[in-house]
Amino acid sequence: MKERESLIATGAVFVLMLVWLGFLVHSSPRFAGSGAGTAFGIAGAALMLVPLAYTVAKRVPSLKTRITARISMQSLLTLHVYSGLLGPLLALIHTGHKFDSVLGTALTAAMLLLIASGFAVRYLLTYVNREITDKLLLLQTARGDLDSAWGALENSPVELRTRPRMPVLAAGLASVGIELPFGGPAGEVVKTAESVADLEYAIRTHELFKKWFGRALVLHIVLSVVFYALLGLHVWSGIRFGLRWLR
Repeated sequence: MKERESLIATGAVFVLMLVWLGFLVHSSPRFAGSGAGTAFGIAGAALMLVPLAYTVAKRVPSLKTRITARISMQSLLTLHVYSGLLGPLLALIHTGHKFDSVLGTALTAAMLLLIASGFAVRYLLTYVNREITDKLLLLQTARGDLDSAWGALENSPVELRTRPRMPVLAAGLASVGIELPFGGPAGEVVKTAESVADLEYAIRTHELFKKWFGRALVLHIVLSVVFYALLGLHVWSGIRFGLRWLR
């Protein structure tokens, strides 16, 4: 289920990040204010209000108790994700690829950034955490193998405790990053130590990603406030200046 959700969300985010570029080849200035355009806009705005249910339920204990008595938080989160992807898609259709107004352009930009930050928090951060956990387990095993290799090296004859000399060909390959495997206890220690070093480097890299993706949560919350404020202004301006298709 989670794999399918991740696949659908990834595809939807990819589509959303491309659809808005349609203004390069197409623009319909009157579509947003037409009957069909207005219907898309209203449906998109309504769907983009649905994610607030999860946000409020998660942060207000009294509401969380009442809501989770009827629907689980996991179901709310799934609804949060799907409505948060379908709503923006309908909103982009509503624009007709017309980005002439400052408010409309700012609203679209905030919406796309909100989607990107939410995707980072929901899927990329989860992926990085899983990778760190898996690599820590591998690192623990690799360090055990390294200890065993050192023990085998210490118990081996003296002549086998040094790394074998590389032939000229092997030295040449090593100079361009291609190193031939070595046999014996010394070679096994070197190979295992390199594996440990690679895993430690990978873990540090993933921890850096985790740090940045963790900040995406703060960005996601800030963008949510900005987005809903802009959405409110957009709806107000639409009502204030009238719907062209009713004229």
